[in-house]
Amino acid sequence: QVQPVESGGGLVQPGGSLRLVCVVPGSIFSINGMAWYRQVLDYQRELVAVITNGGATTYGDSVKGRFTISRDNAKNTIYLQMNSLEPEDTAVYYCNAVSLSMYGNWYPLADWGRGAQVTVSS
Repeated sequence: QVQPVESGGGLVQPGGSLRLVCVVPGSIFSINGMAWYRQVLDYQRELVAVITNGGATTYGDSVKGRFTISRDNAKNTIYLQMNSLEPEDTAVYYCNAVSLSMYGNWYPLADWGRGAQVTVSS
């Protein structure tokens, strides 16, 4: 079972910052794009940010200018730096390897990990 491991979540006040970390099995890390998703309760997972194996990045409209995705290929690790957090960012955050479909959509490749809970509240 190939499963990422997320960490770094927590409780933060509005306007604060957090950095999420995801360690990914090497078998899926080196050849694919990597992404962060988030999910609120039973709603559909939302794609937050993608970084290709070449380092190109894409962000969801709701986090542009506030979140930054990065990767350390030597450590099989990706990061999500989250600044200017808002209550609407409260969710469980997951990472996964992703691939681009012929229709231009990113889709997940591996099993989902446990995620990291991020709560933004005063």
